[in-house]
Amino acid sequence: MKILIVEDETGIAAFLKQGLEEEAYTVVMAHDGNKGLQLALSDDYDLLLLDWMLPGMSGIAICQEFRKQNKKTPIILLTAKDSSQEVVFGLQAGANDYIRKPFHFDELLERIRVQLRANSGETSREALQLGDIQMDLSAHLVYRNEELIQLTQREFALLEFLLRNKNRVCRRVQILENVWDSNYNYNAGIIDVYINTLRKKLKLEGEDNYIQTIRGVGYIAREK
Repeated sequence: MKILIVEDETGIAAFLKQGLEEEAYTVVMAHDGNKGLQLALSDDYDLLLLDWMLPGMSGIAICQEFRKQNKKTPIILLTAKDSSQEVVFGLQAGANDYIRKPFHFDELLERIRVQLRANSGETSREALQLGDIQMDLSAHLVYRNEELIQLTQREFALLEFLLRNKNRVCRRVQILENVWDSNYNYNAGIIDVYINTLRKKLKLEGEDNYIQTIRGVGYIAREK
């Protein structure tokens, strides 16, 4: 899941980036409104997290221009404003939700999850399945044949990406962009390491190997 953060306070920006990446989100950053709008319109994101007060263009102005392009991506505003009139104005500008500064990261994280679930449909976000592998997204748990499988955040995110794209070939560059941050200097070989770990933990082998290698391209998750 890819999130665009537009925040000019470097401390808050670094805190948000680190926290969301630890939750296995891919984060793209901008520190002024003009760059933020440019990024928002030039790529596809699962959610925008916009500070209200920004140099160049405010978060409200970004929100308004973004919605003029008929973009439906959910938007959460970060704001120090506390009057109900200002909050209503932000929602009327096209924001889906807001959170007041200072905030607890856990609260922000849950608001992000709510918007992501709502944007794609509650059912499709809650559970994924591949053969006898089940992913409970709301509880962040993975089972195979009702046996709980312990995965790290990154392993969970990789498996989720593969299952969301079931029966489609996932190229290595797509996996890096969606599971890792494409701006990091990761070698694509890191994907092979994580795939092998997933296969071992899920005991995927022989006819039950649902995650197959497409040589020179990437991987595909499919049931035989």
